[in-house]
Amino acid sequence: MKNPHDIILRPVLTEKGYEGIGDKQYVFEVAINANKIEIKRALEAVFKDIKVQKVNTVRTIGKMKRQGRTQGRTPEVKKAYVKLTEDSKPIEFFEGMV
Repeated sequence: MKNPHDIILRPVLTEKGYEGIGDKQYVFEVAINANKIEIKRALEAVFKDIKVQKVNTVRTIGKMKRQGRTQGRTPEVKKAYVKLTEDSKPIEFFEGMV
């Protein structure tokens, strides 16, 4: 089994992410090769006393960037929008941010 901390990389703290905290919807940056079932299991393993209702994922491909003759690509990112069940406790990390 994969380590849950290798699947969940970091929380995404943006305005859109803050709007969902009151409805128990959180946004995390996850590993690109992780699927929805692995994300759900990893979140329930890392944060105790939560129950995940659904997971939606978005994968953004990196853009091409140039600076002079040098060109490259920004990194690819996969985000997971996680909705908790109504009877689940909220995630303590986000409690002071509402």
